[in-house]
Amino acid sequence: MRFGKEFVSQMIPEWQEAYIDYAYLKTFLQDIQASRNIANSSTSKNRPSFARNLTRRYTRQASSSSENQDIVVNTVTWTDDNELETRYETAFLKAGEASGNSEVAFFKTLDGEFNKVNSFYRLKVERVRIEAMTLSKQMDALIAFRIRVMEKKNTCLSNAVSVDINAITFETGSSSNTSKSREHRVALADLMKNDEEAKSERMDSQTISVLGRIRMNKTSETPLCTIIKNHKHEELEFTRHNLKKIEERLQVAFIEFYQKLRLLKNYSFLNTSAVSKIMKKYDKIAARNAGKTYMEMVDSSYLTSSDEVNNMILRVESTFIENFANSNRRQGMNLLRPKTNKERHRITFSTGFFFGCAISLIVALALIIHARNILGTQGQRTYMETMFPLYRFFGFVVLHMIMYGANIYFWRRYRVNYSFIFGFKRGTQLGYRHVLLLSFGLGTLSLCAVLLNLDMEMDSQTKDYRTFTELIPLFLLVLVMVIVLFPFNILYRSSRLFFLSILFRCIAAPLYKVNLPDFFLADQLTSQVQAVRSLEFYICYYGFGDFRHRRRNTCRSNDVFTTIYFLVGVIPYWSRFLQCVRRIFEDKELIHVYNAIKYLLIIVAACLRTAFTINRGNTWNITAWVFSAVATLYATYWDIFVDWGLLQRGCKNSFLREKLLVPHKTVYYVAMVLNVLLRLVWLQTVLDLKFSFLHRETMVALMACLEIIRRGIWNFFRLENEHLNNVGRFRAFKSVPLPFNYYEDEVQDH
Repeated sequence: MRFGKEFVSQMIPEWQEAYIDYAYLKTFLQDIQASRNIANSSTSKNRPSFARNLTRRYTRQASSSSENQDIVVNTVTWTDDNELETRYETAFLKAGEASGNSEVAFFKTLDGEFNKVNSFYRLKVERVRIEAMTLSKQMDALIAFRIRVMEKKNTCLSNAVSVDINAITFETGSSSNTSKSREHRVALADLMKNDEEAKSERMDSQTISVLGRIRMNKTSETPLCTIIKNHKHEELEFTRHNLKKIEERLQVAFIEFYQKLRLLKNYSFLNTSAVSKIMKKYDKIAARNAGKTYMEMVDSSYLTSSDEVNNMILRVESTFIENFANSNRRQGMNLLRPKTNKERHRITFSTGFFFGCAISLIVALALIIHARNILGTQGQRTYMETMFPLYRFFGFVVLHMIMYGANIYFWRRYRVNYSFIFGFKRGTQLGYRHVLLLSFGLGTLSLCAVLLNLDMEMDSQTKDYRTFTELIPLFLLVLVMVIVLFPFNILYRSSRLFFLSILFRCIAAPLYKVNLPDFFLADQLTSQVQAVRSLEFYICYYGFGDFRHRRRNTCRSNDVFTTIYFLVGVIPYWSRFLQCVRRIFEDKELIHVYNAIKYLLIIVAACLRTAFTINRGNTWNITAWVFSAVATLYATYWDIFVDWGLLQRGCKNSFLREKLLVPHKTVYYVAMVLNVLLRLVWLQTVLDLKFSFLHRETMVALMACLEIIRRGIWNFFRLENEHLNNVGRFRAFKSVPLPFNYYEDEVQDH
């Protein structure tokens, strides 16, 4: 791999603006090469060949004898806000030669890039130094907490031993040895008392002072914390349970801090290598020896000469291994080092296998329907009204997973740091191959169930369907639920737990603080309204309907079912609305008010459209039209302008934004048009469009699929915009809550 591509691939995505612009510097080398070629060609026309050879030989000798005379690197130091700032400026001493202007511009740009990198590195090292001091104070508090827990445990053990001794004495004692045993008991009690007093006296005064200055931050957020406005801190309770929670949180903080140090070290190495490479290219193209002089300056700069990061890495390793790995270096380093997902061939093979199976089953299904001439029969209509709503649930889920897998592929291709944005645990995030494997596997199971359940007509003798085949969709649903809730560490357990925890937070809104994964998943659920309604139909069909005769009239005529059907279409939007309300009270920002209004309009429009489908009438039709149109305009503007960050004024990319990750601008324009068109699928409901070749349930499924596709497109550009916002703020690491808080820190915050 060429260095330029390797350099880009190893960049921290959020810091890409802070790296040496290697590609831009190479353009200056091209200008230098072009200028020298022009100068050499004009000289060769006016000079004999033997003179050219002598001149070339003489030039090489001169450059070798005066290799340090091409450039002079000056150090400029001044004080800015009581901080010492150092910059480097290169003076090119041969500006009068051919390509001199290009070489002057090259060194001016190179100095600017290097000074940028050097200043950025110094700033980041200063921040991690402060963070290292904070972690050091946390470790002091942890050690003091451990001592108190161990003392409490030893006190309990000594009391227990005393009780046991007394009990034994009374049980085995006789009148002859009672006094002697009592003397032994008193002596042992005095010895234990003296031992406890000695231990208490040995307790370090610094440990006592540490415990007197700390509070314990709450380890987890609960709905009770939201309902009852209690404090953010807990009283210090010296229990082993609290000690375990503290150690777990501090261990995560150390691991995250260690990754920062490693990335900073890699940042220094990459930029130093980039300067070295570009100077080698310059010396080769310009036939000079300036690289040695310039690299001497680089080696003496803070970027290369500072050992603070290396020293902190060694201290973190030793502290972590001693305190969190029982002095086992291999175990400690396995925890500290980043875990990378290995692309296994069996994943790719299995994905392709299940994809082929799914395609084959679709073809087989189409051939069976055509061969048996099923379309248009009474059994087909019954099947579409009963079994199809059950199976389409899996179709919605599979389509959404395929879109998510495609999102992951393109996020990785355009270097969107989706795992950091979502807060996935390092090394456990699923790649697009894993997601596609799950989606095609579920699709294959669903299609197999459809083929097993493709009997359209009743038995002519019993006038009944087979109970087993009618229960196949329910068996499949239960199987999927069991896999999702499976507690053992197989089948991507960490990803399933992460999904379930975020899903619970969405359901429990607004009782939890809203993070990006919370509202991102809630937005996905708003595009799966028909899937949720299919789950409702499962309950009604198998619980209250007569599934043996494929009758759904019991559900359709049930007022409770109709009411729940009405509410189910609102629940995802209501959850998202409550999340916006929570953010209004927490962040105090007006933008969340506007976002809440958007979801409130969508809720009203969805209710009116559902009411129109149940109770036909001009009044319902007109009100559904009005509110749906307003909600669509509002939501479309919000999608494009706020969520995607497009339609920016005064930027170099017309009607887009200043920075784009996809090189083809047409993609953004097409995405905006598609978003507008797919937002208008509700027109099918209010216009009551019907097609003779499509069943009503098929039309509903197609509209739901279009909404899922729209959401998949929205996902990519929403996360791209979030990533670019992180890049603008150089935000590359997540903040880890610490277990302790010092009183003096609280005073400084206030």
